Amino acid sequence: MITKVNLSLLLFFLLVSLSLPGQQHTFEIKDGHFMYDGKPTRIISGEMHYARIPHQYWRHRMQMVKAMGLNAITTYVFWNAHEPEPGKWDFTGDKDLAEYIKVAGEEGLMVILRPGPYVCAEWEFGGYPWWLQNVEGMELRRDNEPFLKYTQLYINRLYKEVGHLQITKGGPVIMVQAENEFGSYVAQRKDIPLEEHKAYNAKIVQQLKTAGFEVPMFTSDGSWLFEGGATPGALPTANGEGNIENLKKVVNEYHGGQGPYMVAEFYPGWLAHWVEPHPQVNAGKIARQTEKYLQNDVSINYYMVHGGTNFGFTSGANYDKKRDIQPDLTSYDYDAPISEAGWVTPKYDSLRNVIKKYVNYPVPEAPDALPLIEIPSIKLTKAADMLKVIKAQQPIQSDKPMTFEQLKQGYGYVLYSCHFNQPISGKLEIEGLRDYALVYVDGEKVGELNRNLNKYSMDIDIPFNATLEILVENMGRINYGAQIIHNTKGITSPVKINGNTIEGAWEMYPAPMDKAPDPATMNPANVHALTTDVPGKLKGKPVIYKGTFNLTETGDTFIDMENWGKGIIFINGINIGRYWHVGPQQTLYIPGVWLKKGENEIVIFEQQNDRPQTMVKTTKTPVLTKLVI
Repeated sequence: MITKVNLSLLLFFLLVSLSLPGQQHTFEIKDGHFMYDGKPTRIISGEMHYARIPHQYWRHRMQMVKAMGLNAITTYVFWNAHEPEPGKWDFTGDKDLAEYIKVAGEEGLMVILRPGPYVCAEWEFGGYPWWLQNVEGMELRRDNEPFLKYTQLYINRLYKEVGHLQITKGGPVIMVQAENEFGSYVAQRKDIPLEEHKAYNAKIVQQLKTAGFEVPMFTSDGSWLFEGGATPGALPTANGEGNIENLKKVVNEYHGGQGPYMVAEFYPGWLAHWVEPHPQVNAGKIARQTEKYLQNDVSINYYMVHGGTNFGFTSGANYDKKRDIQPDLTSYDYDAPISEAGWVTPKYDSLRNVIKKYVNYPVPEAPDALPLIEIPSIKLTKAADMLKVIKAQQPIQSDKPMTFEQLKQGYGYVLYSCHFNQPISGKLEIEGLRDYALVYVDGEKVGELNRNLNKYSMDIDIPFNATLEILVENMGRINYGAQIIHNTKGITSPVKINGNTIEGAWEMYPAPMDKAPDPATMNPANVHALTTDVPGKLKGKPVIYKGTFNLTETGDTFIDMENWGKGIIFINGINIGRYWHVGPQQTLYIPGVWLKKGENEIVIFEQQNDRPQTMVKTTKTPVLTKLVI
């Protein structure tokens, strides 16, 4: 018999249960294991980055991850994406990290957070905001008071955004990484005492704890780099370590003689640069190594399980003594199991088949691929000489060329201009070119300089009363290694002709391209209707092209830029990234969620314009491996 008292208690407990956000779980490192709800648990994770995927596609990609048999996702946090200017924070749209984590939890995935503050990731400046280089006394990635002041501000702000999503507070975040691959940096910066390196690394761990992060922490390095990268209070994990016996030996050495054992970056693919072949990693080899890990109770994180895209100016660059700089592609497909557009690949199927044999939870079927469309012809109707457009603004004047940072500009382009009252000819040299330049005399293109090809000089002939113009592009700041501390852009050295430094009358015209240039707002004298005779008149000039196209249905597609030169593309105002005819990437991914039924707009900034165009098309098939040079 239910009394009034019993009924009241029943209703009370029902209301309490309904008010709870969900079942509380626990996660800890104990007795050599990862323990989830008190039970030993193996982590099978996949790396994918929120800012490289339209937020409308996050759930689809996570369902793909779940269907591959994984139980966790891992993501870097990109400081520069969230603080584009000092103290101005952005966690909206594709940068809404909290929402990304929540969706992962809803899809039944644990989350591993890698907030850096340095992340590498083939991302511009390794995730550091470009403006840090303007802070007086700043020394990146070391025990330096100005630097640590800003890292603590960043970590505190990050905690405010996602701290409540730790598993200790009912969320899906189970672990947080401190710093990133610091051991490799220690190995390259032997000019800094090891004691200082260790002090800095320990301070990053403490900053995370001070902010409120309380889940287990870990570090991530090559196993041979633990001496510099491991730090007390964090589990050492080994990147790319295929020798399981060695993995366990080195973790035991730095973690009290026991595990757990994890490969925090297991590479099923690899990164790709412009002007180099796109690496391809054998699916069978990755499947066999996966099985070895799972047979030996090693936890793994596939880097990357899904790469996504370096939209806009987010791609970084590596440094190489031979090539100087190796800029990364717009595509971050990475030859990953899930393709750039979110498709199942043969590698995905191979890994799924292996993983299913070793997990004790159901593995769902992969969701359907998202709709795909092809636009056979997009007519370009307007064109504008970008030199004239850029020079319509008031210039910044200086005796010497100024860097992007001195101009308080992070990305895009700067036009450097210098007028000569007397003729001069000979060898033009710009040893500090960062990174790519087209050179003009009185508006006519006379050459190209390219840091990527170590081309810092050219012959030049400047007549009486003529103007030298140098349009410089930042192709992405270095994101890995000791050269990360040398990352200013633009012209960073004297400009010389025949060994003589050119000083006294430089004018700089910033062109950040943070928004799509609109010919409708430009001086009508600079804008041309794209009739048959106009392309020839604009040949060799940097040009803004504009067109519109109508759609009755939307879907993902790839714009074909194989017949073009070099530049960037805006679709409905969104910068979808760089193209460059040298390859290996010849198409750019356009997410369907950035298209709309009815009229759409395309704006192309074509820098070289050696082959003027009047139309462009899209295709359903990406081209990422066609190298032309």
